[in-house]
Amino acid sequence: MELKQDSERADRQIVAATPEELAEEQKLIRRMQMMMNMVMQVIAQDATLTVDEASQMIADSRKAALAMFPGKELAYDLIWRPRFQRLMRERFRIM
Repeated sequence: MELKQDSERADRQIVAATPEELAEEQKLIRRMQMMMNMVMQVIAQDATLTVDEASQMIADSRKAALAMFPGKELAYDLIWRPRFQRLMRERFRIM
């Protein structure tokens, strides 16, 4: 009985996002995607970039992404980390 009440209480706490909030989230998502794509392009194409510099760029992009989307470390680790790891392997023949 108590579990059912908790579930109902949680359902009532879910608030639908306004169109403005959805638009702002989409804007942040596009901004983050553009940022990540730019970082990947620089790493892939800049022949003078060192492994340390590329690693620092990835770390900085992670910090920026988590500043835009706090608490989404798991999403970053599932979506972006494998892409960066694959890029670093291909570019620097590491890992």
